[in-house]
Amino acid sequence: MGKKRIVSPAGQKVNKGLKSRALARGSRRKISEGILHVQSTYNNNKILLTDMQGNAVVSSSSGSLGFRGAKKGTPFAANEVGSIVGEKAKNIGVKEIDVVVRGAGQGREGMIRGFISHGIMVRRIRDKTGVPFGGCRPKKARHV
Repeated sequence: MGKKRIVSPAGQKVNKGLKSRALARGSRRKISEGILHVQSTYNNNKILLTDMQGNAVVSSSSGSLGFRGAKKGTPFAANEVGSIVGEKAKNIGVKEIDVVVRGAGQGREGMIRGFISHGIMVRRIRDKTGVPFGGCRPKKARHV
């Protein structure tokens, strides 16, 4: 007979249980300013809030909120991730941030917009996306 599958409705929805669990886990440290590291690839969106020395305080990703497959890389998922981390940062007492963006995904702006929707001021946004140099190794000479 096989295993029974539970069919969930299609579409972009945040898993409520994972969202509440993400908000429940918070940092005990109080910081007023920090650095927000945003990494947006074609397949996932990750965000990390650190203090000014670079010590991690809060982090989240699209996968940790329950998005699966191609939906992890969407701007909607990125907005949700930014909103979750923004809520956590507000509880910690963050007032100002510097943003460091990496990657070429669709969710770069969505994560920042979701984060600043909680009233946190952005001092500057810096793009540190890697740029390839030197290129690929050329093909070997053809032996005839």
